Parts: sequence; structure tokens; C-alpha cells
Amino acid sequence: MKFIDEVLVKVSAGDGGDGMVSFRREKYVPKGGPSGGDGGRGGSVWAIADENINTLIEYRYKNHCKAKNGKRGGSRSCYGRAAEDVFLPVPVGTIVRNHDLGIILGDLESHGKKVLLAKGGRGGFGNEHFKSGSNRAPRQSTPGGVGESVNVHFELKVVADVGLIGKPNVGKSTLIRCVSSATPKVADYPFTTLQPYLGVVRTSYFNSFVMADIPGLIEGASEGLGLGHRFLRHVQRTRLLFQVIDAFSMDLDAIEKEFRAIETELVNFNSELLLKPRWLVCNKSESYSNDEISQLRSDLSKRLPFPIEQIYCISSLSGMNCNTLVNDVSLFLRELGTPVYTGTLIEGLAL
Repeated sequence: MKFIDEVLVKVSAGDGGDGMVSFRREKYVPKGGPSGGDGGRGGSVWAIADENINTLIEYRYKNHCKAKNGKRGGSRSCYGRAAEDVFLPVPVGTIVRNHDLGIILGDLESHGKKVLLAKGGRGGFGNEHFKSGSNRAPRQSTPGGVGESVNVHFELKVVADVGLIGKPNVGKSTLIRCVSSATPKVADYPFTTLQPYLGVVRTSYFNSFVMADIPGLIEGASEGLGLGHRFLRHVQRTRLLFQVIDAFSMDLDAIEKEFRAIETELVNFNSELLLKPRWLVCNKSESYSNDEISQLRSDLSKRLPFPIEQIYCISSLSGMNCNTLVNDVSLFLRELGTPVYTGTLIEGLAL
């Protein structure tokens, strides 16, 4: 499935139905009086969060959504039928903006939450609405109101518990393949991951969390190099970040340089990302002995802003220490009061 995380859609609400001018015409009822009904309300357009949707691709080619108009008022005091509202399903985590005014209409961060995009026009008044003691045969009515029309910008920010960030080819995709059923592409060249992937990591039958694999970052990503940093929006909603580093060379200077480069890109994108809980994951450590791993963790805790218990040396290829990492994450999220995954996400589906 093609990944679409930003779309611009024009939405138009329906117009209200016109009011009607009518008089009663019944046998033995002379001068029955006005009986023109009011017009029906035009349909409104809403956006609603749906946990069964993972991408905005539906609106890539359907860029104009319109509600129906209300019906005209009828005779015999019959009101016109109101048009049904239109609900546009979007993925959970979508931010809705009024593109013309540049204001946020709503943040649909939970299933079933909705926001009004365009309000339908009000139905017009029939002549029955204008009758009075001094005006017993009114012949005026009002037209229905015009429905709102607005350009709406949908921006998807993936809702996940854990986000993987790091340079290309550090093993992020291999890690998510190792601990979940997600199957992102893995190859021996950079930028094999071109779009975020979500995977459900299950630690027990009733306990799981969602992990997001974000395309690799390089120095200058904030200036548009590589894939840029457009996908970093998808880690803004995560509760925990894994900064994944290639530790195969066991060179402390190289590891620190790689860490600082990614941290700089995070600051350039949004400095608030540094306030999120972060763990350092040193991948490709399968050739190290236990003593070497202990020494590496100790040295890194002195150089980088991580306590030793938040530094993990793993091998996503062989699975070494991956179970320990997953179990610690599960405990950490439960301590935060984080709700475990309960949606209907299809494991291994690229957004």
C-alpha cells in the first residue's frame, strides 16, 4: 500500500432547502391560511478518526468531498428533508487544518473522535413561518443558506509507542522484523526503508506495544538531504525513542559522532523530541563478549546522556538481547501508564 501522510482536500457542505409559499386548499375550508413548510438543512462534512485506516491514500485522488443539499419545503406544512452528514474517515493521529486560514481544526488522536469541517446551510423559512395576527396570508419565504466550502489539510502523525531513529543501514528494519511480524525491506544499501512501517510487538497474549520504523536520517536531513526529515513527524507521538547506532566497530569516537549527528537533526526538526524518553540501542554487537559489552555500556554512559540501564547492546540479526530489550520496554510503558495496543492494526503493514 502506498504511503500518503499529507493531502489537501476541498470539502463543501450542502445548501439548505428553500422555504415554500403555499396555502391550504381543502373542501369546506375557505381561506385555510398559509401552509408552506421550511426547507431542510444541508448536510455537513465531518472528519472522524478510524483505527482501521492506516493511510490517507483514499484522498490522494478523491480531492473534493461534497455533502448533499437539503430538500425544499412542501405544502401542507411539510418540512423539507434534511440532508445526511458526510463523515470522512481518517487514520488515528491525523491533524486537521483549515488550509486557507492556517488554523488547526482538530487533532484526531483517538478512535471515534470527530471534528466539523464544513457546516451545512440552514433551511429557508416557508410562508407558514411568517403568519401573524396582522399578516394572515403571508406570501414571503426565504431561500436556504449556502453551505460552507473550505480547503482542508490532513496531516498524519503515526500513533506508536516506540519509534526507531538512526542513520541508514544501522539495522532498524532488521530489528522490527526480529521482534514483530512487520516485514520492511532489508538490503545492504542505504535508504531501503522509504516509508514508515508499524509492527505490533507482543510480549504476552494480552500485552503488546506498537513500534514504528522511520526511514534513516543523515547529516543535513533538516536541509533536505537524503529523505529529509519529513518522516520525523511520525515520532512526535511516540512515548519512547530508540536511537539505534551501528556499534560493529566498537569505536567510541565513531559511535559518539553518529549519536551527536542524529541528535542535531532532531533539534533542527523539533527540540521537544529531546525531552522524550530515549534509549540508546547499539546494534550489530553479536561479535562482542559479555565483558566487552559491559565495558562498552560503561564507557558510553560516561560520554553520552544515558544511564547504563538505558543502553542496550543487541544483535537484531541473531536476536541477541532482543527479548530483554522488548521486555524492559513493556515494563517501562506500563509504569508510564501507557495503554497497550488494542486496535486492529495489520502487523507488517506499511503506512
